[in-house]
Amino acid sequence: MKIYETRMAPNPRRVRIFLAEKGIEDIEYVQLDIQKGDNLSKEFRAKNSSAKVPVLELDNGTCLSETVAICRYFEALNADLPLMGVSALEQANIEMWNRRMEIDFYFPVAAAFRHTTGYFSDREAVHQGWGETNKTYVAEQFQFLDQHLAENEFIAGSEYSIADITALCTVDFARVVGSRVTDELPNLQHWYRAMQARPSYEA
Repeated sequence: MKIYETRMAPNPRRVRIFLAEKGIEDIEYVQLDIQKGDNLSKEFRAKNSSAKVPVLELDNGTCLSETVAICRYFEALNADLPLMGVSALEQANIEMWNRRMEIDFYFPVAAAFRHTTGYFSDREAVHQGWGETNKTYVAEQFQFLDQHLAENEFIAGSEYSIADITALCTVDFARVVGSRVTDELPNLQHWYRAMQARPSYEA
């Protein structure tokens, strides 16, 4: 199997941490330079029409894109170490929190990055004001997570899950727009240090 990715990008990192937690190592990683547009080539679009990373290519040539879809594939293959829940309620709760981390946290960070830096200005319109607005959403989410983690060990409750992976990669990604975990966010800071202490963090 191969995973097409850009190592510095947050979504591929989510998959790498997920696989590290599962103990899955037999994967070939193919690096793409998305700033230069490697992902826009005809060859890559044949693997993923949305031209985004990561993409998992199976040995039979089947390609799967979208971070959570790739993780769900490996979750089904390696159910002994669940990161997406076991019971119906656990699965729904983790899905709920993971979506919240994507929509309310990751998306604003990504918008702030793209619209304040113009990283992809060669292929999309850039609106500085929208980028600055999203910075405020990011700051609000840092405060929300600090409050949430005052009563929860992990993002989705009492167990480590894919929701923690999404939140962790977003916290690290947020540094590019000047947002960091500070002493004024003690609960978030405690959780963040626990995430950094996991061996998978180095993935």
